[in-house]
Amino acid sequence: MKSNKLKTYSLAEMKDEYVGIVGSEEREQYEYELKMELIGRMIKQARQERNMTQQELGEIVGVKKSQISKLENNANSATVDTIVKVFKALEAEIKFMVKLEEDYIQLV
Repeated sequence: MKSNKLKTYSLAEMKDEYVGIVGSEEREQYEYELKMELIGRMIKQARQERNMTQQELGEIVGVKKSQISKLENNANSATVDTIVKVFKALEAEIKFMVKLEEDYIQLV
């Protein structure tokens, strides 16, 4: 009797197979978009924890409510300057780390 045992795959194996291997253009784009989505979620979560509306946050930052909504749903089109302004308005600490070869530069 033949066994119907299913093979299991790790998340990394699935990404390699369906998104692209690490270092490929497709994988880099996927990872970038994922990070931008997470930034948007963090902004929304911080705003809600502070009981702020998108309108209120927009007024503090100097942008329209629709721009805050767009940022929360997809931060891909946001500039670093806008992201920093939003997190400062939310009184949230933000850190950037850049890796150049083996050297790290951390911006606080």
